Amino acid sequence: QVQLVESGGGLVQAGGSLRLSCAASARIFSMYQMGWFRQNAGKQREWVATVNSGGNINYVNSVKGRFTISRDNAKNTVYLQMDSLKPEDTAVYYCSAHHSLYGTDYWGQGTQVTVSS
Repeated sequence: QVQLVESGGGLVQAGGSLRLSCAASARIFSMYQMGWFRQNAGKQREWVATVNSGGNINYVNSVKGRFTISRDNAKNTVYLQMDSLKPEDTAVYYCSAHHSLYGTDYWGQGTQVTVSS
């Protein structure tokens, strides 16, 4: 069982920054692939970024150079630093945890990010 709690969302003007945090309850946090997804109204949930247990990082093209995912295994926390925000980044952002050996996926409740123009 993994419980995820996101925080850090809010309203920001275009060009601004936000830092999202996701605190996980996983006993062996370091074994999980952690990621961020987002979903806007009427849209499918979109993958944004992941960092796996080995530290390998990937981003969707639309956020490369602007977003940074990181993890602190000692704190059981994954972060998403979002810079140069654009109105199209507006969405509910969800934290995810995946363990391929267990075949399990966990999701947080989401945090709203709204970027005004």
